[in-house]
Amino acid sequence: MITIHDFFDTKINEATAITVGKFDGMHRGHELLMNRILSRKPEEKACMITFETSPRTILHGESNGSLITREERHFELEKQGLDYLAECQFSERFMHLSPEEFVENLVRNFHMSYMAVGSDFRFGYKGQGTPAVIRELSQKYGFTFEEIPKIQYHSRDISSTFIREDISLGKIKEANTLLGYPYFIWGQIIHGNHIGTKMGIPTINQIPPKEKLLPPNGVYITEVEIDHRLFHGITNVGKKPTVQDMGPVGVETHILDFQGDVYEKEAKVLFLDYIRPERKFDSLDELKAQIKMDTKCALDFFNS
Repeated sequence: MITIHDFFDTKINEATAITVGKFDGMHRGHELLMNRILSRKPEEKACMITFETSPRTILHGESNGSLITREERHFELEKQGLDYLAECQFSERFMHLSPEEFVENLVRNFHMSYMAVGSDFRFGYKGQGTPAVIRELSQKYGFTFEEIPKIQYHSRDISSTFIREDISLGKIKEANTLLGYPYFIWGQIIHGNHIGTKMGIPTINQIPPKEKLLPPNGVYITEVEIDHRLFHGITNVGKKPTVQDMGPVGVETHILDFQGDVYEKEAKVLFLDYIRPERKFDSLDELKAQIKMDTKCALDFFNS
């Protein structure tokens, strides 16, 4: 996958199928758009146009937590077979593009021959561009255009905002339904305080990026992907109050069916269901007993 950072000076010399949007969640609606451009291969290369930083963050300073970080998005898109990822800067020049200037640049510099966008897509200066405008421009500039209807769940459009609400409330199974895959945290495994190992319950520790949206502090049933192998786990999100009073929120996972040295490897922790809130125990023995109950809960989940 080739990553592009300059919207205006890029020159692609092969036909592309393009989708455009914020893609700040990579949910089921986004999957429809991805499937459309990937289905055009090999005659056209698959290209996504998005932003390095959300326009809402730049314009209003709003940051509600990322459902997917840039690194996670790169990893997932490359795995899906995307050929070009253009992460544009939401600059003054970009912000003031008219709808026709935007489309003309895609045809001229990105060699666009096909475009698919969602029915709620807006682009160009002050959001003047709509799917109807693109359809008119497709006739003028000679590319195929497809408008993709929004997917609904319980009579509400699936959106990143909808998913953030569910994750913030700890409604993991509901969020996963909207995403179309388990919500995950991806990052390097670091050394912790090794208290889990001393208790006979070894864990892996991760410090998620500060921009990543985390579910509420608590214990979750998870799966853990390391070196393309998938394991069962239970994961604590929080500050581990029984063993430390201060510190950043971390992600600590006890892998149920694996032992070995995985420090400095990367792990993808996939959240499947919620078990209980995080709490402070009076002793490590009490904590150990609770972890055994959490483990039984997870094993029952996987066995069912």
